[in-house]
Amino acid sequence: MSEPHVNPENPSHKTVWERDTLERLAFATLAEQRASRRWRIFFRMAWFALAVVVVWTGLHKGGMGGSNPSQPHTAVVAIKGEISDGADASAEWVVAALRTAFEDEGSQAIVLQINSPGGSPVQAGIINDEIRRLKEKHKKPVYAVVEESCASAAYYIAVAADEIYVDKASIVGSIGVLMDGFGFTGLMDKLGVERRLMTAGVNKGFLDPFSPQTKPQREHAQTLLNQIHQQFIQAVRDGRGKRLKETPELFSGLFWSGEQAIDLGLADGLGNLDYVAREIVKAEDIIDYTRHDNVAERLAKRFGAAIGEGAVHALQTMPAVR
Repeated sequence: MSEPHVNPENPSHKTVWERDTLERLAFATLAEQRASRRWRIFFRMAWFALAVVVVWTGLHKGGMGGSNPSQPHTAVVAIKGEISDGADASAEWVVAALRTAFEDEGSQAIVLQINSPGGSPVQAGIINDEIRRLKEKHKKPVYAVVEESCASAAYYIAVAADEIYVDKASIVGSIGVLMDGFGFTGLMDKLGVERRLMTAGVNKGFLDPFSPQTKPQREHAQTLLNQIHQQFIQAVRDGRGKRLKETPELFSGLFWSGEQAIDLGLADGLGNLDYVAREIVKAEDIIDYTRHDNVAERLAKRFGAAIGEGAVHALQTMPAVR
């Protein structure tokens, strides 16, 4: 049924029209207030729940396994995946786990359980330095146990250990540094695309893939890589000492099998985690000190993301009076 035509010029009709408009405005305002109140209640409950999760997480923090860390045991810190800031194998997380493992009175030795293709030389250098400092402070031995791979930055960390054990098929080495990228200048010329890059400083954009690289810029980058490479080589020499059988290829970036690594002095013997704990450390009980996101932390992250999405949706769908 259609609404009756209201003529604003007619006084009686004008009164009806004004009343109808005011009612609609009042209902719209009321609906907005109710929606706003519901969302305020929801967000308060959500933040309260998140706070509970965070508190619970703090009370149940850590990646330690085992029931009584004060008893003699082998402490394990895993270094797996890419070694980079923000990753599970970041210096922040690994160093925190190492400190806890060293400080525990029951830990007889620390085992680095490594399975990593490498990553950041900065993160690896921080971990290497901290292992050396903690060994000197707590007088506890450190062993590295390699699973599938211990290459590049991962080996940079491993050489801080007193001994390195590998599987015969492990991949070990890659003592080198790289800086990679792409250059599209030729393709842009063919397509007739002009690159408009403005910088303050003649070399500011020398890593830009759409700009040509000059000889001085290439030489500067190579000098930087060579310096970092020498730092890596020195760390290997300091860690392996006279066990290292240096050859022209040793520091060329090549990698070797576990058996070859033992022959070259890059590793000390064959063995897995259980073997090292049982035969080398003489403490078969193993406690894992590796830092992990536990269930509560993962839920907190997802919950925070869900709250953010809900807030955006609320702002987009909340009624408004215009």
